Amino acid sequence: MAGWITDVPAVGSVLLTASSAGDAPARVQMGATLGFHIILACIGIAMPTIVLLAEFVGLRQSNPVALLLARRWSQALGVLVAVGAVTGTVLSFEMGLLWPGLMRQYGSVLGLPFGFEGVFFLLEAVFTAIYIYGWRRLGGWSHFWTGVPIAVSGIGGAMSVVSVNSWMNQPGGFEMVNGRITQVRPWQVFFNHASAYETPHMILAAYLVSGFLAASIYAAGFLRGRRDRYHRTGFAIPFAVAASLTPVQLLIGDTAARAVAADQPVKFAAMEYVSRTSGHVPEYLGGIYFNGRVYGGLRIPSMDSLLVGFSPNTRVIGWDSVPASLRPPSPTLIHLCFDAMVGLGTLMLIPGLWGLLAYWRRRELPNTKVFWMLGLICGPAAVIAMECGWIVTEIGRQPWVVYQRLTTAQAATANDVVPTLTAIVVLYTGLGVATIMLLRRMSRRWRAIDSDNAAGVPDPLVDHLDPLAGRRR
Repeated sequence: MAGWITDVPAVGSVLLTASSAGDAPARVQMGATLGFHIILACIGIAMPTIVLLAEFVGLRQSNPVALLLARRWSQALGVLVAVGAVTGTVLSFEMGLLWPGLMRQYGSVLGLPFGFEGVFFLLEAVFTAIYIYGWRRLGGWSHFWTGVPIAVSGIGGAMSVVSVNSWMNQPGGFEMVNGRITQVRPWQVFFNHASAYETPHMILAAYLVSGFLAASIYAAGFLRGRRDRYHRTGFAIPFAVAASLTPVQLLIGDTAARAVAADQPVKFAAMEYVSRTSGHVPEYLGGIYFNGRVYGGLRIPSMDSLLVGFSPNTRVIGWDSVPASLRPPSPTLIHLCFDAMVGLGTLMLIPGLWGLLAYWRRRELPNTKVFWMLGLICGPAAVIAMECGWIVTEIGRQPWVVYQRLTTAQAATANDVVPTLTAIVVLYTGLGVATIMLLRRMSRRWRAIDSDNAAGVPDPLVDHLDPLAGRRR
């Protein structure tokens, strides 16, 4: 849920980059915690909506399978809430311990969005408890409506924290005199220029990650021969959400890339291998930049200029516009991550269009193995695309934490963080293994219950599952 990601966008600015040797351990520690936590954050933002959609389908269509899925998904969500609370707490401490320069200098500016996030998290936590507890105690639509504030708070919390990151990309809304913040215009901080494209891009990414991940679990079951109504419904609901939003995400991503070309031209230059400012700039698909040249990959003449300004004559700013010390540290990593994000996003369009066509023609999903294999692949593909997107966003801004105002070297702690880095790696490895084992145990228990059902279709009215328990009116 959004409360878990209090620090995700803010700390992303220090992810695995090289502005100085002294801040490297702090960046590695933040990168390790962020890379793990952001997956939980995406699930927390979007999964409540998917759970509510399943319950809505179940209530509206008197569909017991959809209701059973909604309850089971909410139970799994409860496990992820607990794990996300742990990793989110660690990130909260790391903000002050690893990056005191950032908080000391700009803490008063970032107070409003973090404060809003705290309020949204409180609402989210309260209604999450009511929703899970209320399965046996609230009837019908009364229970459904207790879940709506969870989804709304998740989106609100995400908007709050992404506004922090977008502000770090385009700082403004404050006055500084003699190195001290003297006046803050909170709403200009919250609704900064970059938030207009960065916030929807992140929220949609969360829905793609949650939807495709949930669907991939049932695609795996389908490929193993579990071709019942339960697995088809479990795949169809989250898959429909993610697949329908994928083309929207690609359009917003395209808009965001052009905005980055204008707002952070050096980052864009690293994304697209633009070494010199000029027109008729080519587009490179893949390739490795070394010693002033791009090796491998596909070169498309003038395409980058065309994408930026809809004309091959468009002048694109290269990284030669700033000194070497102010350029991103690894254009190859940034470019390849950008290509991976776009390529995987395009790949995820294919099963969505295929499924839509099949449903339009036959009112059912395709039965071919290839379609379900694509559905399985889309889960990890969405996670990888999301992680690559954050690498592009944050490493591309380097060496700046706050763009053109504060570097990672100025923001990082001077203390030795190797012991805490070691502890974090051990803790997060244990958390990851324990979480997967617990979720698998829950899944096996549910399958055992389902196998005892002589009718072959899961019955949500048995005593120990009972999502409705005679409450339906």
